[in-house]
Amino acid sequence: MIPLKNTATRSSCSIPSLFISLSILCILPISLFFFRSSPTPLSLNPQINLQTSPNSIKVYVPNLPRSLNYGLLENYWDLDSDSRIGSEVDNQIRKTHIGKSSKNSLPYPENPIIKQYSAEYWILGDLMTPEKLKLGSFAKRVFTAEEADVIFVPFFATLSAEMQLIVNKGVFRKKEGNEDYQRQRMVVDFLKQTEAWKRSGGRDHVFVITDPVAMWHVKAEVAPAILLVVDFGGWYKLDSKASNESSSDMIHHSQVSLLKDVIVPYTHLLPRLPLSENQKREILLYFKGAKHRHRGGIVREKLWDLLINEPRVVMEEGFPNATGKEQSIKGMRTSEFCLHPAGDTPTSCRLFDAIQSLCIPVIVSDNIELPFEGMVDYSKFAVFVSVSNALQPSWLVNHLRSYSYEQKDRFRHNMAVVQPIFEYENGQPGGIGPISPNGAINYIWRKVHQKLPMIKEAIIREKRKPPGVSVPLRCHCT
Repeated sequence: MIPLKNTATRSSCSIPSLFISLSILCILPISLFFFRSSPTPLSLNPQINLQTSPNSIKVYVPNLPRSLNYGLLENYWDLDSDSRIGSEVDNQIRKTHIGKSSKNSLPYPENPIIKQYSAEYWILGDLMTPEKLKLGSFAKRVFTAEEADVIFVPFFATLSAEMQLIVNKGVFRKKEGNEDYQRQRMVVDFLKQTEAWKRSGGRDHVFVITDPVAMWHVKAEVAPAILLVVDFGGWYKLDSKASNESSSDMIHHSQVSLLKDVIVPYTHLLPRLPLSENQKREILLYFKGAKHRHRGGIVREKLWDLLINEPRVVMEEGFPNATGKEQSIKGMRTSEFCLHPAGDTPTSCRLFDAIQSLCIPVIVSDNIELPFEGMVDYSKFAVFVSVSNALQPSWLVNHLRSYSYEQKDRFRHNMAVVQPIFEYENGQPGGIGPISPNGAINYIWRKVHQKLPMIKEAIIREKRKPPGVSVPLRCHCT
C-alpha cells in the first residue's frame, strides 16, 4: 500500500508540471507565428534563394523560322570578316574553327561588342536542352501554349541588329533596305497571328532585348510583353516622347517597368578570379573605357577630369580589343575599387567584370537598375555614391580611403559568393546542355516567375474591358 504522504507529494509535483506543459503548448504556436512572420535578411547564398523552392516555370517556345535565331549565327560566321574594333578574335575563329564545327553547335560571337549581350543565346540553349539533361533548370519546356506560364520568343534580336550594323550601318534607322527591320517585322507579324498572342495581347510573351538598339523599330509593339533588358537606358528617349514632360529625366515608363520586366546581367568579358587567388592590390581606384560618351556620359567626363591626377588612381582610355582585355584583367585584379560611372546607358558589362575580378564596384549612376534585386543585396559588396557627391573635388577618393581593410575584405568575400549568379556560360557546344542551378539563367526565370501574378491579372483585366476601351499606359514603378 502506497503511503498517503507520498501520493500527496507526487500530486503536488504534477500540478506545476502540467501547468508548465500547457503553457509551453500555448506559447509555441504564437512564437512560431512571429518567427515565420519576421522578415528574413536577404542572403548572398544563391542556394538559399533557388533550391528551397519546389516551383518551376513552364515555358513554351513557338516555332519561329531558324533564320531568326541559329540561322543568324550561321550568317555571322559565314561573313568573310568584320572590320569593327574587337572583331579580331572572331576573324581568327572563322579561319581556324568554324569549318570544323557543326551548324548545331556554333558559338556565339566573341567580339565583346556583341558577346556582352549574349543572354539570348544561353537562355534559348537551356530551353533547347533535352529534358533528361535539364538537371538543374528552373524552366520546364512545354509543347503547347495552353499549358505554359510564359511564351519565350526565340529571336536573336541583338545578333540581328549587330549583323545589320556590320553589313550596312547606313540604313539601320530606316526601314527600306534594312534586313534587321524585316526580321523584326517577321517576328511580330508571326506572333500576332497566334492564338496565344491574341489571348494575352503579348503580355505573357518573353523577349530578350539586351542590346539597346535591338528591336528598335517595333519596341512599341512588343512593349506589353515581358522584356529581358540590361537596363532601361535604351528606352529613355522613346518613353520621354510618350510623356508630356520636356525633361528626359521625367520618365513615365509606359513601355518598360520593374513591374513586368526583368533586369538581366551583361555577359562578363573577363575571366573569374577565385578568392583563393586574390593577391595584394596596390591601386585604390581603377577605370578603363572611353572618356567621352553620350547622354549620362557627361558625368563620366567630369569624374575623369577630377580623378586623373589623384594618387593611386588609374584612369585609362581603352577599347574592347584583345590588348584592352589583358589591360583590364591586370587593372581590375590589382585594384581595390573599380569605378562604374554611367555612360551611354546607366550600366555596362564593366560592373560584372569587376565582380568576377573581385574588384569592389563603385557605382556612380543615380538611375541604375540592377539584376536580381530582392535576391541579391548589392550593398554587401558594392559602394553606391550619388553623382552630386562624386563630383565634389577629392570627395570620392577620401570616401574610398575611409574603408578599413576588414571592410574591403568582407566585400570581396561576399563578392566571391555571388560570382556564379552572373554566369551564363555552361561550356556546352552551341550552349545546349545542363546549366548551373545557381547561375544567371535560373535567376532570370525565377524573376520572371515572380511577375506571373501581376501579368495574369493584367490579362484578365483586359478581357473585361468593353470594346473600344483600352487599359491606360500607367505602368509606373519606382
